[in-house]
Amino acid sequence: MATPDAELLQSWQHNARAWIEAVRSGAIESRLKVTDQAILLAVLCRQPERVLDLGCGEGWLLRALAERGIEAVGVDGDPTLVEAARAAGNSSVHLASYQALADAKVDIGSNYHVICANFALLHQDIIPLLAAMNALLAPGGALVIQTLHPWTAAAEVYQDGWRKEDFAGFQGQWQPMPWYLRTLSSWFNALDMAGFKWVGLQEPQHPQSAVPQSLLLVAEATLPVNSLERSLDHE
Repeated sequence: MATPDAELLQSWQHNARAWIEAVRSGAIESRLKVTDQAILLAVLCRQPERVLDLGCGEGWLLRALAERGIEAVGVDGDPTLVEAARAAGNSSVHLASYQALADAKVDIGSNYHVICANFALLHQDIIPLLAAMNALLAPGGALVIQTLHPWTAAAEVYQDGWRKEDFAGFQGQWQPMPWYLRTLSSWFNALDMAGFKWVGLQEPQHPQSAVPQSLLLVAEATLPVNSLERSLDHE
């Protein structure tokens, strides 16, 4: 039986072309009206010269940043999404799995002023990946994460655990996608264990909606890379 992580990867491989169409056609209302602007503004507020988009997908955020004169580098684990991003003019897009990134087996550059993950941290064990991103930040750099708001997405059970997105509101043939919900305290704990401290929290919300559309966290590194590695070795 496939693990949730394997099913997550398989669903992205199956849904990649439908996802590209949905993003580029503006079919996802929450992104169009709230969350795309939220992540873009959160990155721009840091006034970065160099940004890494972790899980960049088809590259819309890379293009938005490049249009504003920011050096934007992307990385994604799905070949179809990487190909689409490159074809749209994003030349600095790397194909690499999160495991390879966590193990520092690929060179995707360093000294980033901002590393962002926009609805891209969907698996359970994110601490090694976050620690690896810590090592790629320039001094004073920040990690910007946008994710599903746990209070909105948890429904009746507010605790860490796997959930399933069935894409019921989307047009086309979609394969259900498992994703790991973590509570607000779990997010803070993961950041702390990866050597970060959170410095900002936003809950982007449409004025006509009773609930937030997402959770947006901004974190800065608290540990030198060598100290962080020693800390993780003792986990």
